[in-house]
Amino acid sequence: MQTPVRVLAYLLVVLLGWLPAAPASAATPPPDSVRRAPLDSLLQVQCPGYSVLRVATILFVGNEVTKERILRAELDFREGDTITAAKLTRRLETNRLRMFNLQLFHGVLAQAVCRNGEITVLFSVQERWYTFPIPILSLADRNFRSWLDRPDRWRRVDYGLHLERKNFRGRNEEIRGNLQLGFNRKYELFYDTPGYGKLRRLGFGVGASYYRSHSLDYATVNDRLANFRDEVGFPIQRQYLTAGLRWRYTVQRRTLLDISYHREAVSDSVVRRNPDYFLGATRREYVDIALTTVFNHRNTFAYPLTGHYLRASAVQRIFTCSAPPITTLQAQIAKYMALGHNFYYSATLLGQVRVGRRIAYADNRALGYTELVRGYDQYVVDGRHYGLFQQGVSYRLLDAGRLKLRGIHNPKVNSIPLILYLNTFTDAGYVAGRNSAYGNSLPNRLQAAAGIGLHLVTYYDRVITLEYTRNAVGQGGFFLRTEFPI
Repeated sequence: MQTPVRVLAYLLVVLLGWLPAAPASAATPPPDSVRRAPLDSLLQVQCPGYSVLRVATILFVGNEVTKERILRAELDFREGDTITAAKLTRRLETNRLRMFNLQLFHGVLAQAVCRNGEITVLFSVQERWYTFPIPILSLADRNFRSWLDRPDRWRRVDYGLHLERKNFRGRNEEIRGNLQLGFNRKYELFYDTPGYGKLRRLGFGVGASYYRSHSLDYATVNDRLANFRDEVGFPIQRQYLTAGLRWRYTVQRRTLLDISYHREAVSDSVVRRNPDYFLGATRREYVDIALTTVFNHRNTFAYPLTGHYLRASAVQRIFTCSAPPITTLQAQIAKYMALGHNFYYSATLLGQVRVGRRIAYADNRALGYTELVRGYDQYVVDGRHYGLFQQGVSYRLLDAGRLKLRGIHNPKVNSIPLILYLNTFTDAGYVAGRNSAYGNSLPNRLQAAAGIGLHLVTYYDRVITLEYTRNAVGQGGFFLRTEFPI
């Protein structure tokens, strides 16, 4: 009888005008006053005089693939719990955002119907497409500017196939595989499940990777990567196996413990050019033990506008050879605020501390690799410790809603959200490193930049940014990125 109950509840809410036929995206939620008033007034009419409400039934509609227990695990209330009427709207919105940030649905709506002090809560979801065979055609460099600086740029292209299956078996499991050929060869397979058990708290992940390339950036000279290419052999080969546990309270709060075994080798030509690349060795093996905790209380994960974020991690690297161990500590904190009138402010501060008696060149990376002061895209800065501060103000220029594609009837792929933001930003970073004999001037020196950009938020959480940035050394340029910068 569960299915008829769901259908009747859904039809009741639609007929009363409380739920549109297609769930809306949570990328730009309306103000709390707009969201709260209709539900509060309805509850006052349906259950006048009740200050405390009892949750009688929780229903889910639209989850054809996703198991109901996956959704229930995100809720902070169950059947039989009581909720004060004054807090019901906020509780429903909090739980709706948790489901939306599973990144399994185009949209999630939450509604409640009250009778005699008891409420029926209905969550309506619109599922996404979960299988993605994506052709690989990418540049074999850190970013587009670095690729343009290469004299052999047209040979530095990777191609292949990336296969991704999200929400595997309807349990929010994920399988990823890479078959990459071309300039860099990569063969990978990963499996990750967020949690098992009734509350979906304890999960695990496993994976394997094999990589080799005809080219290797073996040193940093004048704050740029020096490259060595071998037309016949592979100057770098990497292999690793990884396994880990995931303790997951909700999608907003999780802790990860990962252990990985690595084998790496470089050619004699690399050691001759930079003996410090592996501290004089051509091969090394090591084990990484990483503990990471994440508190992600942003309204949406793809392009957050409100909320806060905290991540802290500790990695212990233990070598099987005589190389001394390395301890790395990293932390990031971010804040997002609505300023009113479609203006939003965001700021993030992140840093790293790395401790080790001797650290190889390959382990001495700081800014310009994963983290970046925007405007310094052509440079890299090596060092053990760094700090980075980024802030920006965004204005929502356009919200076109969801554009329907004619001729395509599948709701998982036939609508494209288009939201455009104008953004101004400033970045500042500092790397503490040793003085280098290779003419590197950016370590132990403040890096700063400012710029303006357009951010396009669209299909399946994709964010495309076009920015003009001017840095502290007087250089400026346009940069295209494919992720939310803060």
